[in-house]
Amino acid sequence: MRFDEVLTTGPGAATDLARRAVTDCRELVVAAGGDGTVNEVVNGFFDGTRRIGSATRLGVLPMGTGGDFRRTLGLSRDVDEAAAVLRGGRARRLDAGRVTCAGPDGHTVVRHFVNIADAGIGADVADMVNGGFRVINGELTFSIAGALTLLRWRNRPVRAVIDGEERDLVVQQVVVANCRFYGGGMEMAPGAVPDDGLLDLVIVGDIGWLESARLLGRIRHGAHLPHPRLEHRLVRRVEITSPRRMGVDADGERPGSLPATFEVLPGTLEVVAPHR
Repeated sequence: MRFDEVLTTGPGAATDLARRAVTDCRELVVAAGGDGTVNEVVNGFFDGTRRIGSATRLGVLPMGTGGDFRRTLGLSRDVDEAAAVLRGGRARRLDAGRVTCAGPDGHTVVRHFVNIADAGIGADVADMVNGGFRVINGELTFSIAGALTLLRWRNRPVRAVIDGEERDLVVQQVVVANCRFYGGGMEMAPGAVPDDGLLDLVIVGDIGWLESARLLGRIRHGAHLPHPRLEHRLVRRVEITSPRRMGVDADGERPGSLPATFEVLPGTLEVVAPHR
């Protein structure tokens, strides 16, 4: 299999390169990098809110900090093994998510995601990691960044409209998951299935830093959902507003802040995945 290799030059470049390839109906576009790179490439399959009419498939060579999307797919972090999947893997049609939120300049921003999006503390953790905070590996990087962010975080009041049902809540974060993992291997949505036409909503309620610290180990193993201040359900659309500022994170990238609407786009991406 022959590939044309193109290097990115800065933020947003992978989206532009992928969009050109998808528009040209290339057979396969491969994101070589971490979850942020995968997110940029996924957004190249869209023109605004429109899915570009092309049979182009998405492939992944995991090379970045978190590697959470590849965990749900069952992709090895070994580059040679992941490359073998590109040559002989199966096509799997996956859902994607779309978040529409307030951008940094106040204008509306549309961002697509394939792994997990959230509003709340996760966005502040993403800011720290994207700002250059790094330790030994992705798992430890996100764990320490999360612990440091917890020390200064204050929970926020929000109004949530969940598939038409209005709720007033105080939350640490609202997680909208297409896949299972985020934050360097934390299994936030252990039952998430990326081709079921639904998103897994996990609401982390009004819990303090000490209780959160105790929960981290359970989240790492996907054993946290029975906690009385957590709520989990399957959804198609979630709207979140707050009188206070809350950031929005999509696959570790930071498109903006609340107000935000999260919605599922069933079966919109064909991905090359392992035979499992």
